[in-house]
Amino acid sequence: MSNQGITARCYYGTVSMSTTRPPITVAFCHCSDCRRWTGSPALAFAAFDSEDLSAEPALGAPVITNLGVERWNCKHCGSPLAAAFEYIPDQIYIPLGLIDQADQLPVEIHCFSEKQLPWLHVIDDATRGIGTARDTLVEKAE
Repeated sequence: MSNQGITARCYYGTVSMSTTRPPITVAFCHCSDCRRWTGSPALAFAAFDSEDLSAEPALGAPVITNLGVERWNCKHCGSPLAAAFEYIPDQIYIPLGLIDQADQLPVEIHCFSEKQLPWLHVIDDATRGIGTARDTLVEKAE
C-alpha cells in the first residue's frame, strides 16, 4: 500500500475521502440491497474505522432506506460514497471503485455468498460467508 495512505473520490471528484490507516477488511457483498444501491452484480468495499476516515466536504446526512443501514451518495454525481450498518458499529464501508489504491486491496471475504448471481464467477481464495458475515467483520475490527 502507498506510503500516502488511502484516498478515494466520487466520479466527479467533488467528494474526496482519505485515511492513513489500512482497511479493517475488504469484501464483496452479494446482497440485493448492495446490488441495487450500486447498480452492479456485486459490491466490493473496504471497511474502515469511522474515526479514521475523513471526507471533504463532509458526507452530511445519510439516506436510510432499510432500518439500521445508512448510505451516502454524492449530491452532484450520484456516486455511492459510503455505507454504515448499525449491527457493525464504528465501521464505514467505501466502495472499492472509488479508492485510488484499489489494486492494492485484495478481497478477503464474500458476504451473502448464497445470493451471488449464478452467472457471476468470482475466482479467488476469499472466505465465502453466509449472510452478513457480521461476526467476522466485527472480529476483524477488534
